[in-house]
Amino acid sequence: MSNLPYALELSPDSELEFTLTRNGDQDARCTMTLHHPGTTDEHLAFKVKTTQPRRYLVRPNQGLVAPNGTEKVSIMLVQRDKQVLLQAFDRLGQPALDQSKDKFLVQSSAVSLDFAKRYGQQKAKASVQSGDAQATTLKELSDGLTAMWNTIASDGAKPVFNKKLHVRHTVKEGAANGAGAAPPRALEINQSAMENMTPEQMFAEVSSLRRKYDELVSFSVNLTAERDILNNTLEQTKRELNRELEKRRGGDTGTSSTREVVTSSGAVMAAPKTEKQSSLGTMMVQLTIVGIACFLAGVKMAQDDKVGFLSDLPVVGSMF
Repeated sequence: MSNLPYALELSPDSELEFTLTRNGDQDARCTMTLHHPGTTDEHLAFKVKTTQPRRYLVRPNQGLVAPNGTEKVSIMLVQRDKQVLLQAFDRLGQPALDQSKDKFLVQSSAVSLDFAKRYGQQKAKASVQSGDAQATTLKELSDGLTAMWNTIASDGAKPVFNKKLHVRHTVKEGAANGAGAAPPRALEINQSAMENMTPEQMFAEVSSLRRKYDELVSFSVNLTAERDILNNTLEQTKRELNRELEKRRGGDTGTSSTREVVTSSGAVMAAPKTEKQSSLGTMMVQLTIVGIACFLAGVKMAQDDKVGFLSDLPVVGSMF
């Protein structure tokens, strides 16, 4: 227990224990009690943080506690992570759960009388409202608390009490298929808890679920952007590789009639000849044929002794 006037008393004060059952309808929950010790006449604001915000649903995660007042905070382990922990327990036993690094941080700080008065008025207003009007008022309450905490964090004018709590997970066996299983009763308890929730708690839960949904959407958008970046990088690499192959081909002797390119699938294959290359090849074939024809004609004329006229030609005649 701390003697600081702006420190809330927590119960439990060092460790939060979540009991896991194999009953899919029963949530793993833990309740934390925040008590104002009455050492100051100021209201104390609280805020609950965790190292695993996607694993736990906290409601309310922030609020005000009046002098000598008490606020209960409900913390629920989401079903997906509950099943993951149960699978780890089945493989390795309790030591696998004892390796958990999950932690919670509870912060508290004194607020001004004016802020506490406005907060109380808005809270009372929300309790008699319904529908969109109530949702708007509750959002203003949440935004006001968030702005207040941002101000405290930025200017440091008011001291903040920080209390860390470790998390422990345990497994309760024999509740899934045994005679002690009672899903209807568990459902009745959950419905009762929902009916007893204050408007502020309901709004806090909805806000938390919406925040988690926004985080999932943001994560999906980031994955899509990273995929596009990788695709663009791959295409650029292919183009650079094609240019490098062209440069290497330009440094060769030029005897090759084809060039290599990188296809969209990443394979290297021979590229078709260009129009200029085809024309040059045709001309070489034609010249070769003409040369062979002239050679054969000369041989024939020599055999028939019909090359005497060549002696009358300049340059050529000096060779005879």
